[in-house]
Amino acid sequence: MSAPPQTVSHPASPRGRRVRLPRGLLTLPPTAYVIALLLGPIVLIALYSVNLRSQYPGVPTTFSTSNWHDFLFGSNNPFRDRFKSSMIITLIVSLGAVIAAYPVAYYLAFVARHRRYTLLLLILAPFFTSYLLRVIAWRIILSNNGVVDWVIWHLHIEPYGHSPSWLIYSYFSVGLVLFYTWVPFVALPIFVVLENMDRRVLEAAHDLGANGFSAFLRVTFPLSFSGVMAGFVFVLIPTTGEFIAPLLVGGPDNYMFGNAIQSLFSNSADWNYGSVLALWLVFVVVILMIVFGRWLSADTQGTRTR
Repeated sequence: MSAPPQTVSHPASPRGRRVRLPRGLLTLPPTAYVIALLLGPIVLIALYSVNLRSQYPGVPTTFSTSNWHDFLFGSNNPFRDRFKSSMIITLIVSLGAVIAAYPVAYYLAFVARHRRYTLLLLILAPFFTSYLLRVIAWRIILSNNGVVDWVIWHLHIEPYGHSPSWLIYSYFSVGLVLFYTWVPFVALPIFVVLENMDRRVLEAAHDLGANGFSAFLRVTFPLSFSGVMAGFVFVLIPTTGEFIAPLLVGGPDNYMFGNAIQSLFSNSADWNYGSVLALWLVFVVVILMIVFGRWLSADTQGTRTR
């Protein structure tokens, strides 16, 4: 009898093997793209700030920190004083927006019930229009012989034809417009935290004898503090470089630090000094993000027990 045929095993075809790419390799292109978009302009501004680049082609450049020294240590530097006053306005607006937005968020989360999202949409609806148009509308309202003047005259607060000097083209008008702009958006992070709060904690506080005010101070507000700080930073960061509202309702004598940067890059065309101010503002924003970063990274869903 003949021996049975033997089967010959062949090695697996390389076509059947799956090629595994190193972990994170596919994220390198978008990461590099984002880094280039973020760091590229900052590096370019840094070169302008130390006089290694010029907006005029063919002009010789050399490394110099004279602009930095003048801004940081120059006597009676107007830009440094303008930065201080701008930060004071920014802090006041941010604090006022948080104080005004908290009752709105509290009402939406605890009182409005099934109507809360409808009311939230109505609050945000006016802000779907152009920011520039809303600032211009405020300039018309606050201007001489405007709506506010008409109300003041008919209530006999001021004599007819007399307009308060602080109503328009002042720091008050700048702060009012910025306050109006940010209050609804500050209410959003606070509302999210309050909406996701575990209500059984409040019930336990009431069972232990706490009244409504005591439960708010000891339970509700501490648990919503992450949303309060997020809303505070949500106003603080953008308004540090604001220049549209001061330009339209602040007037030439009440401009902010952002207006100084915009003017140096457009009107006076001193890009080197403007880059110093812009880079300083970036540095301040980074410091603020580091200081308030732990509240910004808070999990707003963590207050609900699952």
